[in-house]
Amino acid sequence: MMFPNRAPKIATSRITKIAPSFVALAAVATAGFGYFIPSYTVRADTNAAQTIETPMGRAPLSFADLVERVKPAVVSVSVVNDGGASKLAENKKNDKFDKRGGGNFNMPDLPPDHPLHDFFKNLPKDFGQQEERPKIVQGQGSGFVISPDGYVVTNNHVIDGATKIVITFDNDDTKYEAKLVGADQRTDVALLKIDSTKTFPAVKFSTKAPRVGDWALAVGNPFGLGGTVTAGIVSALARDIGSGPYDYMQIDAAVNRGNSGGPTFNLDGDVIGVNTAIFSPSGGNVGIAFDIPAKTVSEVVTQLKATGTVKRGWLGVKIQNVDEDTAASLGLNEAHGALVSEVTANGPAAAAGIKTQDAILQVNDAKVADSRDLARKIAELSPDSPVNIKVWRNNAEKVINVKLGLFPKNAEALMGGDNDQNDNNSNKEDSKPSQTELSQLGVTLMPARSGSNQEGVVIAEVDPSSDAAEKGLKAGDVILEVSGETVKTPDDVSAGVKKAQGLQRKAVLLHIKSSDQKRFVAVQLSTKKG
Repeated sequence: MMFPNRAPKIATSRITKIAPSFVALAAVATAGFGYFIPSYTVRADTNAAQTIETPMGRAPLSFADLVERVKPAVVSVSVVNDGGASKLAENKKNDKFDKRGGGNFNMPDLPPDHPLHDFFKNLPKDFGQQEERPKIVQGQGSGFVISPDGYVVTNNHVIDGATKIVITFDNDDTKYEAKLVGADQRTDVALLKIDSTKTFPAVKFSTKAPRVGDWALAVGNPFGLGGTVTAGIVSALARDIGSGPYDYMQIDAAVNRGNSGGPTFNLDGDVIGVNTAIFSPSGGNVGIAFDIPAKTVSEVVTQLKATGTVKRGWLGVKIQNVDEDTAASLGLNEAHGALVSEVTANGPAAAAGIKTQDAILQVNDAKVADSRDLARKIAELSPDSPVNIKVWRNNAEKVINVKLGLFPKNAEALMGGDNDQNDNNSNKEDSKPSQTELSQLGVTLMPARSGSNQEGVVIAEVDPSSDAAEKGLKAGDVILEVSGETVKTPDDVSAGVKKAQGLQRKAVLLHIKSSDQKRFVAVQLSTKKG
């Protein structure tokens, strides 16, 4: 049985959350590798385990001692989703349940003189009516114990929607029920508590940052077959996989379905990451897996354990990167920072006076590299924290003091966004608007239709060889502003371009509206006349 949407897409069609394994699978082959290096030393450890000391560049003879020490703390996380049965039961209790919903047969209301009136009248009242029976599904992931009293870390997507969670250990057939303490969707971390007074084996998070090339051991429960260990190295750090502002660690240890929430260890036996996603064209292991770094998980777990939720600072803006063309259009000497494309109404940024087209360069004393860096910096701060935001506005730096808000669950929805009021039912007798070619931008423009609610200036055509086309501008897009000035006619756009040329700018910043999305696009200026 499978969870619906249990393996959501993250960045591309080939990067997916590691789906839980499913009981219906019969068998699977797992691959590993070993090394034989004749020279190594062993140091006795006070915990009766052995720490293998190896010269730089040499692999240990075996990972067996390490695995023996950490594997008892790695668990299988089995989840049951009742398919909404509990919600249906509650609706029935509150007289909100309709047996005839979902495609069941409804009795026609026929007049007495209809030839089929008596036929339908004599049928049982519940003819063709069936109660909706939710489909119960089961899945399985991995996790690990972080304290002897039974706190377990796993992925949010493993337990999302679960109505029952069961924990089992590799060397113990006892099934322990667990309760959800809290979960954080943004980092894909969940914290569980085993419902037992027993003492459990536990592992700890590494306080030492991993380096590219370090050994990495992934331990989990793929396909529900029991504990499995794979070895590899840390392939990369600070990977952006398109899943929010947080960085991920890449490893090449084999990670498959069911490894979700499982730990990755260093040679000290400490957790350096939590398996969460893989890059694969087929859904299986191809040697590219992604972990949530231990530092991030540790910080999230601390908050979940204390309050059951994660509270993050919130600025209330939509942002994009400042590339070289954008920097040139703004008069910045260096391409860094985050450009504000929209400001949330009644949000912290709006209250403090931050505006669209401000380039945020610094938060307190920390330089902002790009939009993801800004998002991380703000998220690391507590709600209600006062922060100094340095922005670039009108060719000068300005420091704005902002009191952060609490990051809302519906932050994206709060951004709103104007809906285009395209007049698709306009009179066909309207004459075609006149068009103006602006070769410096590589576009042909036309004014908004007379009498419509359309704002700005419409792009009628884009020269396919122009920088505008390369930046993704297309016919139908609307230019709202040029270099911070609102435009209503093609002449306004032309005036904005001439102003940028007078300031010796190599590019001009356009505020573009595509469908219901707004963004800034810096377009290089051509030397052609137009």
